[in-house]
Amino acid sequence: MRKRKNPTDPIKFLCVFIPTAFTFILFISILKIHEPNGTIRSREGEKTVIGTLGESVIGMLPDDLGFTLFLPSEKALLNLRRRSLNGSSPPNEDGDTHAMLTRVLGFAAVPRMIYWEDVGDGEEIRYDSISGFALFAGKDAKGRLWVNGVRSEAVDLRRGKIVVHVMDGVLMDAEFQISTLEV
Repeated sequence: MRKRKNPTDPIKFLCVFIPTAFTFILFISILKIHEPNGTIRSREGEKTVIGTLGESVIGMLPDDLGFTLFLPSEKALLNLRRRSLNGSSPPNEDGDTHAMLTRVLGFAAVPRMIYWEDVGDGEEIRYDSISGFALFAGKDAKGRLWVNGVRSEAVDLRRGKIVVHVMDGVLMDAEFQISTLEV
């Protein structure tokens, strides 16, 4: 009697299964890599519109590192820009705007991911921004996040590994605030 070969030879099975599994994993990874990073998404998955000045500030941070940005609202940024550019000549306007946004970034970015639920009710937590500016975060009675007395408009928005909280004003130190006051 002749010995029959087993059609489900384990070596043949592994030679087919392993490349198939790796191809599937590679395909899934490619789909995640090509997710649009330019869109800000809230936790519920809905798109949130951030103005052009806000996009400029977010664009200054690397997408692959965990940061939290307490981004001023578009209205607050436009107001600050108007005050900062008061008396500036038109040819230097772009440079002044970039300098202002860079300074805002230094005060508003924290080199770690901070979500709304990380701040407990009734407690005040200190964080240091990338410029060394002390940020004190807490929640008010309604559960809205505040940082240095500035309340949030939207929380836990994401772009890559950046967590964005849109604030109702601009976080800044006294020196920067004095430099933007209208004369």
